[in-house]
Amino acid sequence: MTNEATKSARKSAPKPADRRAGARAPASSKPKPASNRAERAAERRGAIIAAAMDEFIARGFAATRLDDIAKRAGVAKGTIYLHFKDKESMFEELIRTAIVPLVTRLWATPPQPGASVRDMVEGFAKTFIEEVATTRRGDLVRLIVAEGPRFPEVADFYYREVVSRGLAGMRALIELGIARGEIQHKNLAQFPQIMVAPALIAVIWQSLFSRHAPLDALEMFRVHLDLIFGERRTA
Repeated sequence: MTNEATKSARKSAPKPADRRAGARAPASSKPKPASNRAERAAERRGAIIAAAMDEFIARGFAATRLDDIAKRAGVAKGTIYLHFKDKESMFEELIRTAIVPLVTRLWATPPQPGASVRDMVEGFAKTFIEEVATTRRGDLVRLIVAEGPRFPEVADFYYREVVSRGLAGMRALIELGIARGEIQHKNLAQFPQIMVAPALIAVIWQSLFSRHAPLDALEMFRVHLDLIFGERRTA
């Protein structure tokens, strides 16, 4: 009886846990959700773009190296290639995020009721001077003017995304001004570049000559509009 009881106890006793089972047990920490990974990736991309702007403005497009951008952004050089295929695509993204939204906003904003075409153009000029000519966006425009001839792909991209939209919007305003009788020179619609010329002068002057002769860009633009629309009548 004793032997039988012993055998029965051995059969009924629980087996020790397999030590290897612990290796298959789920980790205590849960995997981080995809949304967190996407947020971190977006943060890294933003840091790379910000670093690229600093480097491009400081060194110019040709002299900027991806190694310098990676160092400034605090990422490995290989991380840049997860987001951009080369320096040109990175610069294009910089234009797409820093300047294109402003151009879109400028021409998407409906005019104030009763506003004249001159008022609309002057509003455009004020926004451009405040948000481009006197900011780091202006540095990007100057960089394109200086190095665009050496990098036609960059200049072509800027023309498609920024210049062509700006000219189309300005041409539409000129045509409206002609239809209303506010603009007498009908051929001006063929050359909207004339209307926006002071904006480009302001961008270039700001970096090259403002320390010698500060320029009141908005007042210059108003005088330019007097030549096109005629001087404003004062009460």
